[in-house]
Amino acid sequence: MSDQVVGEVRMFGGKFAPVGWLFCEGQLLKINDYSALYSVIGTTFGGDGQSTFALPDSRGRVPVHQGWGDFGKEYSLGGYGGAESVVLSRFELPEHTHAVHASSAPGTTNNPSDAVWAVSTVAQYSTDSGNEAMIAGNISVEGAMRPHDNMMPYLPISFIIAIEGDLP
Repeated sequence: MSDQVVGEVRMFGGKFAPVGWLFCEGQLLKINDYSALYSVIGTTFGGDGQSTFALPDSRGRVPVHQGWGDFGKEYSLGGYGGAESVVLSRFELPEHTHAVHASSAPGTTNNPSDAVWAVSTVAQYSTDSGNEAMIAGNISVEGAMRPHDNMMPYLPISFIIAIEGDLP
């Protein structure tokens, strides 16, 4: 690979980093060993700035151009965001209701399939159409508060950064 600029990041389909390049895996490097690259990226991606600096870590990340997004969010160079999995709470769902139907007619069956709640305690369901509104509120709580996958379709590929080449 030729004509690269130190600090340039490219996608690469190989299982190895070519000569003059390193994988973008967040590794710490010694400033003295990679002074040209340090002069370009500094501690943007981590490190103590005294003896070490870090490469970007692209594992499990989608690259986003730095700057301001359409909805007023700033994407700072070297910043990380997002999550691979999330747990939704009820506060993240739009307001909605779950209609529960009941009948004022006597119950005709003990099978809830294709039936609604009825007034009788002998047969507790009615095949009559539901004609009574129930009290608003929780009927039951659903969900287990477990994380779910939050990933768009993806294709893993290597990101590499130039450690040799022209200085910008």
